Amino acid sequence: MDGFDNPGVFFSNVSGVQDGEEGKQMNLAGIKRKFKDFLKQYHEGNMIYKYRDLLRRQFNIGQFWVEIALEDLSSYDEDLATQVTKYPIESLPLFEEAAKEVGDEVTRPRPAGEEEAKDFQVLITSEGNCVSLRELKSDYISKLVRVSGIVIAASSIRAKATEVAIQCRGCRDVVANIPVRSGLEGFLMPRKCNGDQTGRTLKCPLDPYFIIPDKCKCIDFQTLKLQEAPEAVPQGEMPRHLQVYCDRYLCERVVPGNRVTLVGIYSIKKIASMKTNDRKASIGVRNPYLRVVGIQIQSENYGHRAVIPYTSEEEEYFINLAASSNVYERIVKSIAPSVYGCEDMKKAIACLLFSGSRKRLPDGLNRRGDINVLFLGDPGTAKSQLLKFVEKVAPIAVYTSGKGSSAAGLTASVTRDPTTRNFIMEGGAMVLADGGCVCIDEFDKMREDDRVAIHEAMEQQTISIAKAGITTTLNSRCAVMAAANSVFGRWDDTKADQNIEFMPTILARFDMIFVIKDEHNERKDATLAKHVMDVHMNAQTTIEDNVEGELSLNTLKKYISYCRAKCGPRLSGPAAKKLVDSYVAMRNGGDDPDASRRSTIPITVRQLEAVVRISEALAKMELKPFVEDRHVEEAKRLFKVSTLRAASTGELAGAEGFTSDEDHQTLVKVEKQIKKRFPVGTQISEASIVQDLVQKDISEKVVHKVLNCMIRRGEISYRVSRKMLFRLK
Repeated sequence: MDGFDNPGVFFSNVSGVQDGEEGKQMNLAGIKRKFKDFLKQYHEGNMIYKYRDLLRRQFNIGQFWVEIALEDLSSYDEDLATQVTKYPIESLPLFEEAAKEVGDEVTRPRPAGEEEAKDFQVLITSEGNCVSLRELKSDYISKLVRVSGIVIAASSIRAKATEVAIQCRGCRDVVANIPVRSGLEGFLMPRKCNGDQTGRTLKCPLDPYFIIPDKCKCIDFQTLKLQEAPEAVPQGEMPRHLQVYCDRYLCERVVPGNRVTLVGIYSIKKIASMKTNDRKASIGVRNPYLRVVGIQIQSENYGHRAVIPYTSEEEEYFINLAASSNVYERIVKSIAPSVYGCEDMKKAIACLLFSGSRKRLPDGLNRRGDINVLFLGDPGTAKSQLLKFVEKVAPIAVYTSGKGSSAAGLTASVTRDPTTRNFIMEGGAMVLADGGCVCIDEFDKMREDDRVAIHEAMEQQTISIAKAGITTTLNSRCAVMAAANSVFGRWDDTKADQNIEFMPTILARFDMIFVIKDEHNERKDATLAKHVMDVHMNAQTTIEDNVEGELSLNTLKKYISYCRAKCGPRLSGPAAKKLVDSYVAMRNGGDDPDASRRSTIPITVRQLEAVVRISEALAKMELKPFVEDRHVEEAKRLFKVSTLRAASTGELAGAEGFTSDEDHQTLVKVEKQIKKRFPVGTQISEASIVQDLVQKDISEKVVHKVLNCMIRRGEISYRVSRKMLFRLK
């Protein structure tokens, strides 16, 4: 193995000691012969020649690429595998020549007139350890490395010359088949003509050559932007990025948002300086990039879900856990055990983590399976703690704060590539969390325009972009867990719907909405205070010694990933009938016929689908193929204690789907009276219009509600320090 420090030593060991240029060529031929022997002779059990058959199959379908496992090469010849790992720039071209020759051999005899074998591209896969982007230093340059991360941007397909032909402007001399180095390295044109200048009166000028495009050989290439996975970024650090170069059959394999593992050559390129004065200063300084020779999409085997690896013993434990009678209680007990109480909220979080089943309908439309949950209420009720726990336990999770999040940061942004000056698209938090969960804290602090940007992402689970000539759709198949405070800081029961300042359209997209109040109760306060003291006094022991029946964080994370990958429950016949009966009964008010008129929330199809998703999540926890009656009953109970309870007590009154017909008619009448007293283009004092309508026996709260709705719709606006109202339309 000592010979690997110098590639020339290894070359001489293969085919004997040689001298001069002829000896070097013979050494390269020896290396290529070893690669050909591997492709022709490597076999698995029962004498199945893996790569010989693969080359024949790829040639017949016109796909001139072959994927080689580095482990197979190592088991055949460990020295050859080390040569590829340490000196890939010299080895891979020989490997591709060997693949072309073997592919030509194994497909003979071919029918007359059939094309000859084209150049094969060799792709390398490996199961070795990944190198972190933070660990990629100068020691790894020109070596084969394996890195993982998230693709956040992808350029369009462009052409790169592998061989160029140039012609002199003066003597018309043509120089053809000039090889160009692979990767992002270009070709430096000669400054002077190499033709014979003797006897010529008019010499060739300086910089005489120009490229002949028709005689150049080109390949496709694409550049990607790779970012560290969010869970790999240290606290308080910015995520690292790396430029990635893909060519030929590796182009257009991934899209922004994909989690990938790349095998490639860590290379360097010249820094493109915009200032001519800085050329001398940048001599010897190079920018790193990765020239990819193999791509593995981490979630390609299970749709868009991220799968955490597990052993056969762990799989057996998961199956036994799912078969136990108390698996639901154990999972709930394992969610944020340091937070006291909040049982129903923890059950909602469990449903969010396991999610329902995503469905593709015959007409091509999709129905989301992810569950969205919103926590509304007083500060100090552990909302942020629950969000932080979800970020740690979800297989894929992105945590963000409402104040520090913009519409582009949550969805996607279009930026200009500094080198090509073309527009490229970069995915935001909801694209990076594809297949997982987005935790948005301080949801009420977000600007209204930024909240509107995630409407499509929450229901249709796509993000449509139409900017700078780029029109496309990105996937954002993720659950949304949000936490928000009241408008007044603390929840004010006397002001009911004024506690919420959300648009009705955003509220309707949450499957479960919990209103959390910090109520004063002496017994409950004493129990809570005792629990907090225990947490602070026994912090270390609480972490090390789990409560009986409680699952560890790592076990719960793997179990969630296993259930989401292996199970997709559907509604059974009896469960579907039970949901239909419950839906009809709730629409009609149940046992009390006057309840539907008094209720502030008529049940709609959107709420019915929410109960279906919760039922499927409960069945998925137990790895059941079908939803049973008990799952439907628990799902109905969770929906009643969350959204239904909040709406029936008037806490969500005024939101779309959360207002009765009588209330709606009253609001319409009040709006008409305001418009009669308030022509377009005029202004009036807010106090005078409120006082005028109060004298007509209209509640002051209703007047303010209508005025706020008209302001949100842009029909009126404030003037003179918010004292006067101006009618716009």
